[in-house]
Amino acid sequence: MPNVAFVAPFYLPTTLRFLEAAAGLADVRLGVVTQEPIEKAPASLRQRITAYARVDDALSAEGIHVGLRQLASDLGSVDRLLGALEDLQVPLGELRDTLGLPGMGAEAARNFRDKSRMKDVLRAHGLPCARHALVRDEAEPTAFSAETGFPLIVKPPAGSGARGTFRVETPAQLRTAIAMSRPSADRPTLIEEFVVGEEHSFDAVSIGGRLLWHSINHYLPSPLEVLREPWIQWCVLLPREVDPPRYDEIRRVAPPALDALGMDTGLSHMEWFRRPDGAVAISEVGARPPGAQFVTLISHAHDFDLYRAWARLMVFDDFDPPARPYAAGAAYLRGRGRGPVRRVAGLEEVARELGPLCVEWRLPRAGQAQSASYEGEGYIIVRHPETEVVEEALGRIITRVRVELGT
Repeated sequence: MPNVAFVAPFYLPTTLRFLEAAAGLADVRLGVVTQEPIEKAPASLRQRITAYARVDDALSAEGIHVGLRQLASDLGSVDRLLGALEDLQVPLGELRDTLGLPGMGAEAARNFRDKSRMKDVLRAHGLPCARHALVRDEAEPTAFSAETGFPLIVKPPAGSGARGTFRVETPAQLRTAIAMSRPSADRPTLIEEFVVGEEHSFDAVSIGGRLLWHSINHYLPSPLEVLREPWIQWCVLLPREVDPPRYDEIRRVAPPALDALGMDTGLSHMEWFRRPDGAVAISEVGARPPGAQFVTLISHAHDFDLYRAWARLMVFDDFDPPARPYAAGAAYLRGRGRGPVRRVAGLEEVARELGPLCVEWRLPRAGQAQSASYEGEGYIIVRHPETEVVEEALGRIITRVRVELGT
């Protein structure tokens, strides 16, 4: 019976779903390292946790190691160490190296976490990605823009979920973005060319470095456009069709890309572009499960629990590739204005029209605080055996539901 340590710095809703999946595995003794009091966890979850350690910093290797030592008296030595957050992957890799545990080590984790290093690795292996540079002062961005032209993307090297990312189209906008990011020798900023094309994700399961299964999503519109326009209600579409020819190129490129970066066993999330001529460019890759309800979306499309499958994959190196009987899509409901949710319109109309197509939702409520996330104030997930039906349903949701913010 393996002893598994799960690092959950905070009990966010998605983190709890991964934690509950790990706690539900048979023949596993589970310990949790967290910054939260145990009382904040659901009672049903607390009953399935063998050991618990509360630490001051569950996002650093040192803080997590303190927690592992606290777990030892109740759990014993750890056989597997896991966590789902992007920020955890390097410290977890450092501890696996130190403790001799299986799974991704620190060097590979840094390939995924440092977006400039990631692109260096990909280019060294002849794999397509945007031209980029790490800039440490105000002169370097000007030189890069003179070489590549506009538009450009400015973002932190260790960002995730498009946080802190800007599209700049003029020298003046570039100067403003660089001034906001305040690059230095110790804290550089990543600048890269803007790739024109459709944006997608390539979510994949690997075991021992071998890509075993994948899923491709469509962004409608792109995440960067969503960040530029905070009022946009956006969608992600997962078609039922698994292997259409238009994705042959990313299926050719993705396995060597994951191999070059050092993907071992786990669920990875690759952002990529399909250019108008059919060529592809990798944007960035995370060595962790995708966010923004993607795991939930994939679960509905395949009619299985990807949260539980991820936990089993990470603990037992086991994954049974599922069939895909449905297309699925998520519509993210973002408010117009600033402040708490003042009014939500159109939900009843959408509910009447779509009915059983809606399989999961978190609906905005009047009075709730404005979300700090690009996911917005709520979401609705729909599914159907036909991709066109799901795409039409998503269009109805984002055009008819309106979330108004303000006091």
